[in-house]
Amino acid sequence: MADYVASIDQGTTSTRCMIFNKKGEIVGSHQLEHTQIYPQPGWVEHNPNEIWARTQDVIDEAMRSTGTRAEDIAAIGVTNQRETTIVWDKTTGKVLYNAIVWQDTRTDRIIQELGKEGGQNRFQHKVGLPLATYFSGPKIKWILDNIEGARQAVEEGRVVFGNVDTWLIWNLTGGVEGGVHVTDVTNASRTMLMDLETLQWDADVCRIMGIPMQMLPQICPSSHIYGYTQSDGLFKGVIPVAGDLGDQQAATVGQACFDVGEAKNTYGTGCFMILNTGQERVLSKNGLLTTVCYQFKDEKPVYALEGSIAITGALVQWLRDNLKMIDSAPEIEDLAKTVDDNGGMYLVPAFSGLFAPYWRADARGVIVGLTRYVNRGHFARAALEATAFQTREVLEAMKADSNVDLLVLKVDGGMVQNDLLMQIQADVLQVPVIRPKVAETTALGAAYAAGYAVDFWHDMNEMRSNWKKDKVWAPKPLSKLHTEKYKEWKKAVTRTFDWID
Repeated sequence: MADYVASIDQGTTSTRCMIFNKKGEIVGSHQLEHTQIYPQPGWVEHNPNEIWARTQDVIDEAMRSTGTRAEDIAAIGVTNQRETTIVWDKTTGKVLYNAIVWQDTRTDRIIQELGKEGGQNRFQHKVGLPLATYFSGPKIKWILDNIEGARQAVEEGRVVFGNVDTWLIWNLTGGVEGGVHVTDVTNASRTMLMDLETLQWDADVCRIMGIPMQMLPQICPSSHIYGYTQSDGLFKGVIPVAGDLGDQQAATVGQACFDVGEAKNTYGTGCFMILNTGQERVLSKNGLLTTVCYQFKDEKPVYALEGSIAITGALVQWLRDNLKMIDSAPEIEDLAKTVDDNGGMYLVPAFSGLFAPYWRADARGVIVGLTRYVNRGHFARAALEATAFQTREVLEAMKADSNVDLLVLKVDGGMVQNDLLMQIQADVLQVPVIRPKVAETTALGAAYAAGYAVDFWHDMNEMRSNWKKDKVWAPKPLSKLHTEKYKEWKKAVTRTFDWID
C-alpha cells in the first residue's frame, strides 16, 4: 500500500518536490532555483525547459534521499506560479517563446486598448478580475501578435497554451507521447478567460482578445485524476497525477481554510491573502479579485476574494542581489534588528506597478523620507514593514467587500520564518498572527488535492486535523505601526502614481 503523496511546487524563483505522509508531515524534499530573465525594464521571463529540467532534478533527489519508490506514492499533486504563460508546439515540445511571468508588464498597451470600451472592470462580471497586466489572457495575445508564425501554428492545431501547471502535467503524463493538456479551475480563473459561473472558457472574451479557443487546455476540478506517469519515465512507475491548484489556492487548502470567512496570507515572492467566501461569488468594489478557491472531485466549487501584492520577498532579493546590502535573504532580520524603527524612510516596491487594491500599472517603486540619519538597518526594516503595510491595505479592502472582521491571520510561505516580520505584521494589523507547524502549505495543499482524488485522505476533517499551531504573535496595542506609521506609508504610496505615461 502507498504511504505517501508527492507534491511538485513550482514557484516564481524555484521548484521543489515534497513528499508527505498521511499526517501531512514532510518526509522528504528537494529544491532548486531557476534563472530570472529580464530582457528589458518591466519584462520578466523564465525558460520553460529549465523549469522542466529542475522539476525532474528535484523529483529524482527527493525520491533518492528518502528511498521512495513509485509504488510508495499514491498520487502526485502540482501547484504553480499562477498567470505565468507558456505557448508550445505539442507535436515537438518546442516552446515558441520564454514563459512570460506574472510580474511582467509588457501587455500594458493591450490592457489600455481593451479598457477603452467598458473601462478597467470590462470583464469583471464574468471573470472576477480587473483588466491588468497580471493575468494570462493578454500575455497569450502578446505572444500570438509578436512571435512570427504563432497564429498560423495555432490554426494548424499544433500550438497550445498553458500556465506552468499545464506545462508540467503535460510533460509528466508523456509530453509529445500523449501528454494530457489540462488545467484546473483555480488556474483557469487567473487567465481572464474563464466564466466563473460556468467554469468554462468564455467565447466572447476569447474573441475580443483574439485568442483561439482550440489552444486552451481542458478545465478540470482541482482534485481529479488527469492522467498517469509513464512506466519508463521520470518516476519509473505509473502514478496518478491527481491534484492541481494555483499556488495561493493550494496554500489555502494546506492551511485547511475550508470554512466561509477563514483567511490565510502567503509570504513569498509576492504576498497573497485569500478569504474563503464559500459557494458565493463576491464581486469586489475595492480592488480585490474574485477567484475560484478550489473544487474537489465533482463537488461544487468554492470561491474566494483575493488580494494580490506583487513584491514582498522579491524586495528582500532586490536588497541582496541589486544593492548588495545582504549576502543571503535570512540576514534581513538581523540587519533590521539593529534599529528600533524605519528612521522615517519608506520603501514602496512598485517594481511592476501596484496590484491590490490599487491596480496601477503606471506606478513604479519609490524610496521616500531619506535623511543622513538613515543606514542599512533602516532599509532592512523598511523592506519588512512594506510587506506588512501592503497586507493591511488588502485586509481593509477585504473587510469592506465582505463585512467580515478578521480575528486571526494564518500565515505561510518562506518569509514566515522571519520572527521580526511576523511581529511587525501583528502590530500593523492589530490581530494575532499564527504560523502552522508545516509552514510550506502550498506544497501540502497540492498533496491534499491529489490524495483526496484517490481516497488517500477521505474527507476535509482528516486534512483539518493535521493542521497544528507552531507560533503565535500577539499585537502590541500601542504600536505606532498601526497608527502614524501606517498613515505615512499611505502617503508614500501616492508618490508612486503616474510615473509611467
